Amino acid sequence: MSKINADELIGKLGSGLLSFPVTHFTPQGAFDADKYREHNEWLLQYKPAGIFAAGGTGEFFSLTLEEYSQVVSAAAQQVNGRVPVVAGCGYGTAMAKEFCAQAEKAGADGLLLLPPYLVNASFAGLAAHVKAICASTNLGVIFYNRDNAVLDESALERLCQECPNLIGFKDGVGDIELMTRIYARLGDRLLYIGGLPTAETFALPYLEMGVTTYSSAIFNFLPQFAQNFYAAVRRRDRAEVFQQLREFVLPYIEIRNRRKGYAVAIVKAGMRAIGRPAGPVRTPLTDLLPDESEALAKLIAGRS
Repeated sequence: MSKINADELIGKLGSGLLSFPVTHFTPQGAFDADKYREHNEWLLQYKPAGIFAAGGTGEFFSLTLEEYSQVVSAAAQQVNGRVPVVAGCGYGTAMAKEFCAQAEKAGADGLLLLPPYLVNASFAGLAAHVKAICASTNLGVIFYNRDNAVLDESALERLCQECPNLIGFKDGVGDIELMTRIYARLGDRLLYIGGLPTAETFALPYLEMGVTTYSSAIFNFLPQFAQNFYAAVRRRDRAEVFQQLREFVLPYIEIRNRRKGYAVAIVKAGMRAIGRPAGPVRTPLTDLLPDESEALAKLIAGRS
């Protein structure tokens, strides 16, 4: 069980930039625990506010329950209380509860509830799913609002009333009106996290809506750049933010958008470019093509 209470978890995670490590695989596709632990230790040198193990960037969707337990346990043991460790969980309600139980047993401090697999559901069905997850665990739960799991402010308010350990809302939709309605309705009841792919592009406008932090996949291979960008956002330095968007983030997105599923693959390509390879992505994802990896490496070289 986590030693961090809900208020402390909210405070810690909301105080800085969040790191979402990739999951390391061997060339044969097995989890590489030693490399993963080494990577987490390296990331901690750059002062993230929290580590999210087995999230979307960590290829949660591809992990067996046993592998998932190994990943979360490796992160929790390596971090050893220095920052909170939040574990991804998801799929249907019954399976998600199993992942939650494993995360709690492995030493996670909180949970990031990813969308259910495949199905589209009503607000009532999603609410029942979230309530069941929250009731199954002592950990604080962050709801990831994206894809087939999108709640409005009324449904979210009811969940907050019924689930004391629902502590956060991570947005992966990019609907500014919806975010405004949610924050206007719920205020400081929740921790708000920017969760769009390459969240740096939304960081400045989202800060004005109470979203004090976001998940940075770029942190995996350019952690100092990621922290410098976050600092510019927090001090509302528009000139610096837009300069870094033009010079790195937007060209990076152009490479990412060339093929479906590159949001994770481009991060692992970035790690290869800096000499810290994390192995291949698992299917159905595919790795970048050689010319795309070369273009990314040149872009990264200009920021190192």
